[in-house]
Amino acid sequence: MARLMGPARLATLCLGTLLAGAVEAGGAHSSAIRPPAGVVGDLPGERPVVRAVRTIEPVTVDGLLGEAVWQSDGAFDALVQRDPREGAPPSQRTEVRVAYDDAAIYVGARLFDTAPDSILARLARRDASIGADRFAVYLDPYHDRRGGYYFMVNAAGTLYDGELSNDVDDDKSWDGVWEAKVRRDERGWTAEMRIPYSQLRFEGGLSQVWGINFMREIPRRREKDFAAYRPKKASGFVSRFPDLVGIEGIRPHRFLAVMPYVTTQGEYLDHEPADTLNDGSLMRGNAGADLRMGVGNGLTLNATVNPDFGQVEVDPSVVNLTDVESYFEEKRPFFTEGASVFSFGRQGAGDYWDYDWDDPLFFYSRRIGRELQPEVEKMVDKADFARVPVAMRILGATKVIGRITPDWSIGTLHALTRRETAQLADNGLLSRAEIQPLTYYGVTRAQREFAQRRAGVGFMTTLADRSFDDPSLRKRLNSSSFLGGVDGWVFLDGHETWVLSGWTAVSHVRGDPTRLVDLQRSSTHYFQRVDAAYVEVDSSASSLTGLASRYWINKQKGASQFNAAIGVVSPSFDVNDLGYQKRSDIINLHVGSGYKWTKLRKHVRYQSVKGALFGTRDYDGNRTKLGARASGYSEFQNGVAVDYFAGAAARALNNRRTRGGPLTLDLPGVSGGFDLQTDSQRKRYYYVEVGAAGSQSGSNSFYAYAGVEFKPSGRFSLRIGPGWERMREDAQYVTSLGDPTATATYGRRYVMARLDQNTGLTSIRLNWTFSPGLSVQTYAQPYVSSARYRDFKSLVRPRSYEFTPTTYGSNLDFTSRSFKANTVLRWEYRPGSALFLVWTHKRSQYGTVGEAAPTPGFLIESPPDNIFAVKASYYFTP
Repeated sequence: MARLMGPARLATLCLGTLLAGAVEAGGAHSSAIRPPAGVVGDLPGERPVVRAVRTIEPVTVDGLLGEAVWQSDGAFDALVQRDPREGAPPSQRTEVRVAYDDAAIYVGARLFDTAPDSILARLARRDASIGADRFAVYLDPYHDRRGGYYFMVNAAGTLYDGELSNDVDDDKSWDGVWEAKVRRDERGWTAEMRIPYSQLRFEGGLSQVWGINFMREIPRRREKDFAAYRPKKASGFVSRFPDLVGIEGIRPHRFLAVMPYVTTQGEYLDHEPADTLNDGSLMRGNAGADLRMGVGNGLTLNATVNPDFGQVEVDPSVVNLTDVESYFEEKRPFFTEGASVFSFGRQGAGDYWDYDWDDPLFFYSRRIGRELQPEVEKMVDKADFARVPVAMRILGATKVIGRITPDWSIGTLHALTRRETAQLADNGLLSRAEIQPLTYYGVTRAQREFAQRRAGVGFMTTLADRSFDDPSLRKRLNSSSFLGGVDGWVFLDGHETWVLSGWTAVSHVRGDPTRLVDLQRSSTHYFQRVDAAYVEVDSSASSLTGLASRYWINKQKGASQFNAAIGVVSPSFDVNDLGYQKRSDIINLHVGSGYKWTKLRKHVRYQSVKGALFGTRDYDGNRTKLGARASGYSEFQNGVAVDYFAGAAARALNNRRTRGGPLTLDLPGVSGGFDLQTDSQRKRYYYVEVGAAGSQSGSNSFYAYAGVEFKPSGRFSLRIGPGWERMREDAQYVTSLGDPTATATYGRRYVMARLDQNTGLTSIRLNWTFSPGLSVQTYAQPYVSSARYRDFKSLVRPRSYEFTPTTYGSNLDFTSRSFKANTVLRWEYRPGSALFLVWTHKRSQYGTVGEAAPTPGFLIESPPDNIFAVKASYYFTP
């Protein structure tokens, strides 16, 4: 018990410091940490002001800037360079005017250019990064100096938008419904925007003051100009915005938007001739609707009924031989929109360092409507044939995000997935089996800021709750899972140079004792470790409760940097029902420092280096990692940039190699690598990424990825990126076998082998944009991975790297080949309304050497899976 008190007390102490700082910041003496008058962040001088003008005549968004409001005096033209020369006057003049009426805010920009024939105008699909002249407006309608929106258009008319949070973070997954048009002429180019109030959240009131910022990008000069920029030696972006004044007599728009959709899909899949449940083809249709509406002054409600969550891009192929679940990004629009609202733990600071530490992802939205869980898949696999839903159907979901007061922001999401069954055919008999119970998922997030964002505190809860009809599923799935957490930050000085931030969370899982035994023995916990005195499998347990915490101290301004952190994850902490967590049983800390050079030199534009010492122990005090790492980043005047790193690890103990067995020894090792990119603004762009690691044990790995992107015109781009990975693991886990003679290893033999694995893949992306609203995107990935197991051996004794040769009869060698491709035609025929045509193609082969090894001609020989889908949606406001 004494071993557990240290981390718990430390987490309590750090949490108490944050809460005390937040309370003090919000109290009567909070002015002590406010900046002196006339100082914005760390920049002296008065905050710039942009004035909006009410327009009487309607504004036609055509890029011509012909309306009278665009000819008025008072244009804002005080942009300054951020790149390449920080603080210097811009090379080209820019004039921006802001107008408004009762329905929308308008932005008109005249972007002068002394060489208009050199303006880079390239089309791309929405939000796709491509080298082009661009103009952006950033809005902070709440004027909280922490979050907001950005709206951007390039010189060819491609739209970009997203959300801002935590003063420095941006998320491009949000797609607003707004308009922008551009024109080019002999003086340069113009941009005209209309942003409806329905897309913004702001406080009511007769007189509005917002935050606003402008950005102009000129790629041929590698130049970025801002009204207010984030210095390279400092943090904070939204907090530096000029004030937007002059908006009078508007109210938050109590809008209602509905987007119904219809889909039809044809599946033509590979199947076995004897499979009575699948004849290789399936046609189906679907319909549903999404709703978006304002709730009060500052909240937005998103709801969906029978949602279609089809993904534009397939997940990449992977052969995972580790004991950690593969992680895949969320791509479904309902969950990606506003996702930053649910981020937890890393607030306040502008930079976070981690070494041998992965924060649990407390809300992993891909758990909702997930594929069949492995615990249930084992049951289904016992049948001869099975017909299983691709994913669990979501009956409906709602999401509310926004602010309830100027200081409080909230986000809450609730979803219900239906009860699912699988059709089974076994020995000629047909049956149905429940594979997923009716399940509720909920997450709630709230944050409060104090003293002009100088401190803040947040809370988060998640809940997954299942209603079982089939008692057998109770032994395979948790009945409920709960998480409760608090996070926050406090700046320790008036100039926001030093910040303390972090989080503490508690998890609680309930279920049938049989299920809880499996959970305790899972790769997240390994309670069955025979030489661990502080954990053991409790066969009568019906719940599991754990604690986790992480706190950072960060110097985030100035040329010199400092960062230190300590984190703990107790052995019983578990968030995997609605989160993503790799491991538990961790006590980790690091101390690091760095330096930035921002003054332009002959060849170098920017340079930074940093290094850290780090270590990790388990709750029994065993050192599982001790190392050092140095890294750097260099950006050159010709647009080339390179990241590089080197690290070393000392002798340590490994509590995962035997997959729940005794500790083994990790011998010292080294690692290093670099990532080099050429100027992405050019028509031909190259990148290469190389890394290697080696250990005294003989284990080593090497990876190399390279690529080239061709942009022969402003409408077409092709990226080809081959990669190769080679891994030589000297002691790869194979299995454990009962053996009464193996007394040194507690009556079991832990069988290892030398694993030689080679993986090759190529990622191919083709984008062809016909207009800002019409594009075709293709993604393809050929993939092959081959592995051989040699030199089987058994562990001699715990806490060592000693093995004795062992005979193992099974052939584990394999080769896996696959090809995946996805082609999507997207036509946004009116703002917010779109038509999708999708073709997904997959084929694969898998074989064990000596049995049915795949052949090089598998692209022709292996049967394909083809899925064709059409989706049409229509956005309207009743």
